[in-house]
Amino acid sequence: MHIGKYIDLVHRSELDLVKAFRLVADAHGDEVDVYQTCMLLSSWSQRLADNVQVFAEKYGEENDDEPDRLTQTLLKETRQGGMALLRDLQDLYLIVSEVRVCCAILKQGAAGLRDEALMVTCEEIERQSKRQVSWIYTRMKSAAPQTLIAAE
Repeated sequence: MHIGKYIDLVHRSELDLVKAFRLVADAHGDEVDVYQTCMLLSSWSQRLADNVQVFAEKYGEENDDEPDRLTQTLLKETRQGGMALLRDLQDLYLIVSEVRVCCAILKQGAAGLRDEALMVTCEEIERQSKRQVSWIYTRMKSAAPQTLIAAE
């Protein structure tokens, strides 16, 4: 049984998201809405990671030897300025999307095992990830016109 591999992926991806939201909040603290919302979304991911930890203990996490290429590439460090905010938000979008994909696969495994509690946890992750992606997407669209056409 390899469900532990996806439990580990979802768990690590949520923890990566906690760090990524905090990095963006700190780097773009001059944008009050970005700071406050990123800190809130980070706390959601922390809570979800804690919820997944229960299933890691139940099924065991199977650590994957393959490095997490996405988070090794994205948001190693944040950038400064308007264009930087757009790029950092885009990186966040991709990390949240990784959580969503991994969670969708895990949910299918949970259904196969008929593990209602794991399915409920996956559904909560899906709901919160959808809200996270929605805010990020809206914020990128809001920032794009000014960033792309204003002279710096």
